[in-house]
Amino acid sequence: MNMKKNRIRPLAICVFRHNGRILVAEGYDPLKQQTFYRPLGGAIEFGERSEDTVRRELMEEIGAEVVALKYLGVLENIFVFNGEAGHEIVLVYDGALTDSGLYEQAEVEGNEADAGESFKATWKSLDEFGEGKSILYPSGLLELLGKSS
Repeated sequence: MNMKKNRIRPLAICVFRHNGRILVAEGYDPLKQQTFYRPLGGAIEFGERSEDTVRRELMEEIGAEVVALKYLGVLENIFVFNGEAGHEIVLVYDGALTDSGLYEQAEVEGNEADAGESFKATWKSLDEFGEGKSILYPSGLLELLGKSS
């Protein structure tokens, strides 16, 4: 996760829904000793439309084409990760993967292009998230998805 100090990062992420589950990357904060999950996507580049960011990031991260993008809303995410303060404006989309085989995989291997790190994405039920359960970021996403289902 590449964060510049005192900068707000504009991001675009996509929620892919399938049988009550969503595709999320697993992350870990070593200082909090906490595992968390977040939909795939990334930083919006200057001059790039947010829906194009989703398409580019999914191609870079897991080699997947995305179709049927539908804007769901925006979330402001102010957080601390690995001891560093972060601030993001996150545009959230719903979409579909053209490769239907990805919906059947328990895990999808990914690569974070800018950091050169690999990651694991998994399909998790929305019921697995919430108070006292697995953590889903950005904050407010679970509520946003509840409104748009």
